Order: sequence, then structure tokens, then C-alpha cells
Amino acid sequence: MSLSQPTDAELDVMIRARLASIGIDLEQLPAGSAPDPDTGSPGRDSVLASLRGFMRTTVLPLSSYTFAADARLAQQAAPPKLYPSIDVVREA
Repeated sequence: MSLSQPTDAELDVMIRARLASIGIDLEQLPAGSAPDPDTGSPGRDSVLASLRGFMRTTVLPLSSYTFAADARLAQQAAPPKLYPSIDVVREA
């Protein structure tokens, strides 16, 4: 099953939710794409467009990365699930 690229609307929902989860409200920015002349804050639409571009060009390619057949990297793909205590090793 191949995954399709998310639409702009889907990315906007995800971006707003992720920002809201860390306390950032995009509604504080001026509406539209023009920056606020008094504060220089970017417009809400331009911020969302920039974050959508970041998500498409950086996050999605990184999430689809897989390790090559290099044995040195294989341990990174499947790290151990349980690290034994030093005392357990001494008892054995």
C-alpha cells in the first residue's frame, strides 16, 4: 500500500493541532499573507504555506528513510527492547 501525499487542508489541520499542543495559536497572527506593518509579524496564510512546504520537503522524506544493508547501521533499525541491569549480569 502506497501512501499518498496529504492535501493542503490535511496538512493545515495537522500543523494547527501540533502547534496547539505546544501552546502556539496561529490565530494571534494577522489574517492573510501580508505581514503586519506595525509588528512585522508574518501573515497567517504565509506561515501555513511555509510550514506546509517544510512538512513536504523535510519531514515526509525523513519518515520514509530506511537503513541500507550496512551491518553497522542494522543495530539502529532494531535496537534491543530491554537493557539488562549490571547486577543481573553479575548474578548469572
